[in-house]
Amino acid sequence: SRQPMAANSAHPRTPQVIRTEAQLRALIGEPAALTCAKISDRLNAMTRLFIERSPFVCIATSDPAGHCDLSPRGDPAGFVRILDERTLLLPERPGNRLADSLRNLLANPHIGLLFVVPGVTETFRVNGRATITTDQDLLAPCAVEGKVPLLGIQVDIDEAYTQCSKAFLRSHLWDPQRFTDPGTMPTGGQIHRAIQGEVFDAEQYDVERAERYRRRVGF
Repeated sequence: SRQPMAANSAHPRTPQVIRTEAQLRALIGEPAALTCAKISDRLNAMTRLFIERSPFVCIATSDPAGHCDLSPRGDPAGFVRILDERTLLLPERPGNRLADSLRNLLANPHIGLLFVVPGVTETFRVNGRATITTDQDLLAPCAVEGKVPLLGIQVDIDEAYTQCSKAFLRSHLWDPQRFTDPGTMPTGGQIHRAIQGEVFDAEQYDVERAERYRRRVGF
């Protein structure tokens, strides 16, 4: 694995790096007062709509050493429950059992969330502290297709604010004319074969996974 560089060392590819916030601010300036004013420690009637209408959220976590992980979560819109103006509940569905996010949260409770609403160019960010819960009273309303999650991530909100549209406008993310044909991208099986070698049966892997998805196994 790669060894971390010392804070004051040069990167092997370039000596032109920024190491302090003073250097950063000299280059980009300070945020506008109105930008800072939008950051709240709770939801309100307007911002809660981003959570209620979002079927997709990315969650950021890190372990005590600062190794980061970013993981997507998705379900029918509104799957993240608003328990109150300062508390959210994310149901944890079956996955690959690596449990990167959950293992990180056991050691470091700080969490970041990015809520995305299809067709909407503004997103919603939440930073807070997470608790992993098995409380069935809390989790029962999170049932999907008759399945109640075994556990969930409860988030106590520290910061909540909208993210402007620039990233989505620059990327043209919602423009169907710019969508990529999935057939031009590698399949899961092909990626496994690239890692494990030609002995890996990519076609069988893809067929079996597609069948599991069709039967909703593990959903």
